[in-house]
Amino acid sequence: MTNDLFVEHEQHDAHGVSSLPIAVQRFIEVKQATDAVYSPDGEMLFFLSNSTGTPQIWTLSADAPWPRQLSFFPDRIMSFHVCPKGQLLCMSADMSGTENAQLYLTDYEGIAVRNVTNDPAHMYQFGGWSADGHRFSYSSNKRNGRNFDVYLYDLDTETHTLVHRSEYTNHAHKFSPDGRFVLMSRSFTNLNNDVYLVNIETGELILLTAHDGEAHYGSLHFSKDGKNIFFTTNQDSEFTRVAMMDVEKKTWSYLTEDDWDAETLTPSSDGSMLAYSKNEDGTSQLYVMDLANIAEKGVSAQRILGLPSGVIGHVSWKPNTTSLAVSHNSPRVGAEVWAVDVKEKEDHTTAVTRVTYAAISGLPRSAFHEPELIHYPTFDGRMIPAYYYRPTETSGPLSVIVYVHGGPESQSRNEFNPILQYFVHRGYAVLVPNVRGSSGYGRTYVHLDDVRKRMDSVADLAKATEWLVAEGNAHKERIAVMGRSYGGFMVLAAVTHYQTLFAAGIDIVGIANFRTFMENTSPYRRHLREPEYGTVEQDGDFFDEIAPSHRVHDIMCPMFISHGANDPRVPIGEAEGIVTALRARNHPVEYVRLEDEGHGLVKLHNRILVFGEIATFLDRYVGVSGLK
Repeated sequence: MTNDLFVEHEQHDAHGVSSLPIAVQRFIEVKQATDAVYSPDGEMLFFLSNSTGTPQIWTLSADAPWPRQLSFFPDRIMSFHVCPKGQLLCMSADMSGTENAQLYLTDYEGIAVRNVTNDPAHMYQFGGWSADGHRFSYSSNKRNGRNFDVYLYDLDTETHTLVHRSEYTNHAHKFSPDGRFVLMSRSFTNLNNDVYLVNIETGELILLTAHDGEAHYGSLHFSKDGKNIFFTTNQDSEFTRVAMMDVEKKTWSYLTEDDWDAETLTPSSDGSMLAYSKNEDGTSQLYVMDLANIAEKGVSAQRILGLPSGVIGHVSWKPNTTSLAVSHNSPRVGAEVWAVDVKEKEDHTTAVTRVTYAAISGLPRSAFHEPELIHYPTFDGRMIPAYYYRPTETSGPLSVIVYVHGGPESQSRNEFNPILQYFVHRGYAVLVPNVRGSSGYGRTYVHLDDVRKRMDSVADLAKATEWLVAEGNAHKERIAVMGRSYGGFMVLAAVTHYQTLFAAGIDIVGIANFRTFMENTSPYRRHLREPEYGTVEQDGDFFDEIAPSHRVHDIMCPMFISHGANDPRVPIGEAEGIVTALRARNHPVEYVRLEDEGHGLVKLHNRILVFGEIATFLDRYVGVSGLK
């Protein structure tokens, strides 16, 4: 491995053409601003930024428009939650990628910091603040490491109270406006849950979402008077939609159509408006709904224009205004916070203003590329959606990286990814498919890869190479495949089951064998993953049949593998078994083990290390073809 990662070593392809000049770390150093939330008085804006190398809390205010850092943790801040009364925040943070998040309280200066859970062996998940700011709800698996129970923390007495205990995965949510109830969701799988009201005094559970079959309920919010709950759900629908429930009657109705998934649902502080976005084929569209007299006037929504083409990650209303803070991610701009005043002007437009400039890191805007949304046919006639990044500096045929997302109930979207942008800048084309099993395309599509249909998604990945050669101007002998987590499994499955299609494989924290993965993953996750992957008892024979760890002898292309030693999801043994077997064959394999990471790459120096090594690996075994 090279030690000098801050200088771009000159690489040459077969024709002696030197590589492009911008180093990988310059792309990885592109910063983000996300998860923006206003203070209760609207005078301060809090957001997460990785400007120091890991996500920390930053603030903006009218009297100090230059961003000010509030948290200074050695590891990432995973989330934060602003108290509705007083100058107080609750922060969630883990250590070295363990995902065992602890809850911390701090003031607006970030000086007084107190760990209120102090139990790094277990997970603590924030639920919601009470309206008076004296309590918050949370869920934790501290009882047995597997099941999550619901608790309250009282700031005045500094005490923890168990509100609900059961042998399920329960998640605390918001308080009712009168403080008598807490919303709770109970997850049976990642795609199926129920919502309850929990009586804080008695512990009584009131089921709100009785249903048959599979349905998911999320983005739970009380109306200002507490009589209704707004939420998103796909019950009896193909896509996730915005809904409104009468709490007393437990009756509800949809407020949006069954066309694309509704996301980022949040009501305004005065209860008069509802903001949400729609994931329309991977790109977000922002909408605002007027809730005034909805029963008499019916449902109507205003589409908000003016944001760059990209993905909305979080929306927060500025108290007592018509303004929103929108956390937005665009392939040409990066992840930034925008202010949107939804009140229409005379010309029927809305005011949209960029608030943060975290993504500016010395790179020219010309270094960023916007992908083309394409669809390619697969083995059963379905059309697979994908984003295709084409370099402008090459004429082809192109060297291509096929990048597959994790999940698998996830989706690659129209957003900024620094490492993909780097490789396009280097002269590689990048295809990012959403193979069957991806979310965002409806209930039917997400289940097309369940259990023993697993290899159908790998076949979709293999079929991508045909489109690349026929339509994407790709060099047939220069196609690499790269993925993280479940995407890492897809890489390993692709190079073992379709041995001749790929010139190189890159597996980051990937699954090598579903049998060993299910046996060794964290116990709180196992039962949630079984409906998707299957069980060892019933499907172990199938796990053994498809396992890349049993087919290492079939790998023909060079491999790059990286894994975090503290990974609680995919244990590091998944990677090291593959590496050991490849080395025993004297097969080309490069391996980076990260002692201070978990299921991913959080720390800046690790991102620079790993992706710098991946760049060198790809240049060595694939190379950029077609440079002009």
